[in-house]
Amino acid sequence: MRRKSSTIRTDRAVATLAALLAGALALTACSGGDDKKDNGEKDGGTGGSSVSLPKLDGARLEVAAVWTGTEQKNFKQVLAEFERRTGAKVTFVPAQDPIINFLGSKVAGGQPPDVALLPQPGAIRQAVEKNWAKPLGAEAVKELGKNYSQGWQDIGKVDGKSYGVYYKAANKSLIWYNAKVFENAGAKEPKSWPELLSTAQAVYDSGVTPFSVGGADGWTLTDWFENVYLSQAGPDKYDQLAQHKLKWTDPSVKQALTTLARIWGKKDYVAGGADGALQTEFPNSVTQTFTGGDQPKAAMVYEGDFAQVNIGDTKAKVGTDAKVFPFPAVGANAPVVSGGDAAVILKDSKAAQALVTFLASPDAATVQAKLGGYLSPNKNVPVSAYPNEVQRTIAKALVASGDDFRFDMSDQAPQAFGGTPGKGEWKDLQDFLKNPKDVAGAQEKLEKDAAAAYGSGS
Repeated sequence: MRRKSSTIRTDRAVATLAALLAGALALTACSGGDDKKDNGEKDGGTGGSSVSLPKLDGARLEVAAVWTGTEQKNFKQVLAEFERRTGAKVTFVPAQDPIINFLGSKVAGGQPPDVALLPQPGAIRQAVEKNWAKPLGAEAVKELGKNYSQGWQDIGKVDGKSYGVYYKAANKSLIWYNAKVFENAGAKEPKSWPELLSTAQAVYDSGVTPFSVGGADGWTLTDWFENVYLSQAGPDKYDQLAQHKLKWTDPSVKQALTTLARIWGKKDYVAGGADGALQTEFPNSVTQTFTGGDQPKAAMVYEGDFAQVNIGDTKAKVGTDAKVFPFPAVGANAPVVSGGDAAVILKDSKAAQALVTFLASPDAATVQAKLGGYLSPNKNVPVSAYPNEVQRTIAKALVASGDDFRFDMSDQAPQAFGGTPGKGEWKDLQDFLKNPKDVAGAQEKLEKDAAAAYGSGS
């Protein structure tokens, strides 16, 4: 099944958001990590309520998501708030990637969770096609209309009907860096790819490996590729490749992989080399950048705003020890790639509809926003709810972008290609990280796997 991209946007709009984010981050880079500003805005606490919820005493719900660690712990506080307001009891069910396979086994066993958080639009469509997903009720749709831009509403739809509430978003066009290492190296925040390479060389010359790469998790490598490709090839080709209307053997893919190899192919630029990167899971790729004083295992780590959760597991403070800059422009404009997790109902009930309605409200998102490492596409979450200036800046930029973003390409793909460990794009880019000289071979494998997955729709 071919996926129709729901984010057909313009170069100008993407460039505008990138400029906004770059300017704002430049202003906040010098500020402390935990300062409290914007106190003139409404508190955004959970004392008041913007959404009406029914009494659900005795109701029991199961909610499944792939979130672990601090992210799972923080989401459970949101569920606890729903319990407090309604009297329902909610159990969190840890899921595994690919979540469609996990849910398939639950459905086959007659015990699907009531609600699941799906990290791919492709997974939402599959859940609908398999008749697992249930449409959102009138109250949830009403909350979506009040709180979300049209673009975020549309990527939760299948064939014009609403199935998903994008509770969590991600700005996936950020590079986090160890401020002390940059200071020691005399390195500056780069705005272009050549400047990024110069910055990496300055860091390397100071005695620190430039990049930490979480190659054990193939999705981090797809995110690297998407930022380079969007900036270099442009939004139109990005949309075509996302829908597999353009083949992975296209010269634009060759150009992006060749560009990536400027970093991935330089053994001394990646912590542990390719072999080390392929054994490094995403959380460790972040923490090893911010532990070890001014001699960490690496100076920079690429990933989304959610990296703050993992930085929080170190002694580094966001905004002072751990700073961030937008992914540099590889082509004419800097890229803006977003991702997200959507709540989808699998067992329809009054309680399940109420939970998804709550997740579509600013009340739910505000609970998790205050805990850090989280970003909501809900435009009515008060900016003051975010715990530090860096997060407030990223949140403002996301809301200001409206519909002007590109959704994560691999998340738009069939799960067999874009969302399965050890298969498809994840595995092909891991192989490319191991052997970045074989650009043509990587393209052939990517095209073969994409053709098979898009052809079968799985």
